[in-house]
Amino acid sequence: MGQLNYITLREQPQLKEAAALWFHEKWGVPEQAYLDCMNDYLSKKTEYGWYLCLDGERIVAGMGVIENDFHERKDLAPNVCAVYTEKEYRCKGIAGKLLNMVVEDMRAKGISPIYLISDHVGFYEKYGWEFLCMVLGSDPEMTRMYIHK
Repeated sequence: MGQLNYITLREQPQLKEAAALWFHEKWGVPEQAYLDCMNDYLSKKTEYGWYLCLDGERIVAGMGVIENDFHERKDLAPNVCAVYTEKEYRCKGIAGKLLNMVVEDMRAKGISPIYLISDHVGFYEKYGWEFLCMVLGSDPEMTRMYIHK
């Protein structure tokens, strides 16, 4: 593992296609959906950003902010989405550092609170997120909604 670099997509917009493909491979959401959100961010149509951790040129972790992460509570927005860290980079504080970067960036733009859905219990709490409620997502099961104020 080399020197890790934490960036927003606006800092390195040339990574847009690689990032969209990387997120698509992790989550199965169409590449174009990521590209559309990234283009809106890069063109400043929205301040909902995309955040990456790079090891050299390689994307090893990332997440984005979107209006709604496929759940029925449209009032709970915006949402951190597509949180992913490559297996060999896990348990090193990378996702936590990216989450803190997102919270600080959104807060600096006057966007607070922010939300995310996850089935992970105990992880997000370490970074100041609080369980808010259960919501119906894209799965038939209810999922946990977290808030960061």
